[in-house]
Amino acid sequence: MKILIIGGGGREHAIAWRLAKEGHKIYAAPGNPGIAEIGTNLHATGLDAAKAVDPDLTVVGPEAPLAQGIVDQFRAAGLPIVGPTRELARLEASKIYAKVLMQRLGVPTARFVLVENVEAGIEALSQFHPPVAIKADGLATGKGVIIARTIEEAEAAVRTLGPRLVIEEFLSGEEASFIVLSDGRRFTAFDVSQDHKTLGEGDTGPNTGGMGAYSDGRILGSSEVQRVIDTIIEPVISTTGFTGFLYAGLMMTSSGPRVLEFNVRLGDPEAQAILHRLDDSTDFAGALLQSATGSLREQLRSKFDPSVCVVLAASGYPGKPRTGDPIQGISECRAQVFQAGTRIGSRGIETAGGRVLGITASGRDLSSAISNAYAGVEAIHFDNMQYRRDIGRKGLKRWPPATIEATGT
Repeated sequence: MKILIIGGGGREHAIAWRLAKEGHKIYAAPGNPGIAEIGTNLHATGLDAAKAVDPDLTVVGPEAPLAQGIVDQFRAAGLPIVGPTRELARLEASKIYAKVLMQRLGVPTARFVLVENVEAGIEALSQFHPPVAIKADGLATGKGVIIARTIEEAEAAVRTLGPRLVIEEFLSGEEASFIVLSDGRRFTAFDVSQDHKTLGEGDTGPNTGGMGAYSDGRILGSSEVQRVIDTIIEPVISTTGFTGFLYAGLMMTSSGPRVLEFNVRLGDPEAQAILHRLDDSTDFAGALLQSATGSLREQLRSKFDPSVCVVLAASGYPGKPRTGDPIQGISECRAQVFQAGTRIGSRGIETAGGRVLGITASGRDLSSAISNAYAGVEAIHFDNMQYRRDIGRKGLKRWPPATIEATGT
């Protein structure tokens, strides 16, 4: 098949890498230097890109085109495309929309208040005891949430993120990313992954778009997986007819899973980890086409081997990242290098964004996967490179190296 991928980040490189392994011809708009090694980057966007290559299938990576209605446009033109309609993309594009839907369907989530202006937000804080989560309503590239530890911090967060906000109770537990592919009626799940949102080790520092992720079949037990499906995934898909990738960001609390947020696309960097684990027996392109055409039969199957993705970020990220620094070591790296914020400059490949590379590796157990990923990191250099040194280590505390079979969601 000829497959068009919309986007140019690490997630899109991972999608392209997997589909190229299956023998498909890859186009990307706009793509990146890593994708250019296995496919063709296009200067055109949206329908113009599709007209240029006449793809058999289009896959949308980032959330912004989905929120702008790219799926509606392609369907109106009779072109198969993976993703939700503009209306259902509001599950990610509007936290208020998502909370209202969760409340209507009885999907477990944190207690919350919706406000439309800063004054109402300040007043609503009296209904919560710190810490409290302050969430901007719209898209914020993973940086629209502030966990306030004091009332003073909460008031400042309301002023920073307002006016339209979700204010909700702080949930304790361990986070998990649960992602399924749906055709509007049926769905199939990837193995669970876990993102690392903050810049610093030990979940400290400012929120980012994600500093790394790991995927391991033992993050959730089979009964927990079934509970997520029964109380969260199934109600949303059966009620709305959602198509594409539905991503439930979960907090596994003492009383069960609670939804922190919905995303309407593959996570980044979760995609790098879960696609690296995808079993060779899985026809990923076939599953995507079936999702786009309402005929999903293919099941997503993962290898037992856990996988780890470590994000290398530019100096200044997540504020104002520095660009133009040459990157050394990509060709020598023995791990899989997924490019994100890169470009071709006068000195070769150089930094061009905040999150620059995703160094991804698997191993016979989680400890081995972590070691293999960080061995790959050691091969890479650019000035003032930032990365976390504890990606996946929560899993080691919960599950020491073992040889038991994965749950195989």
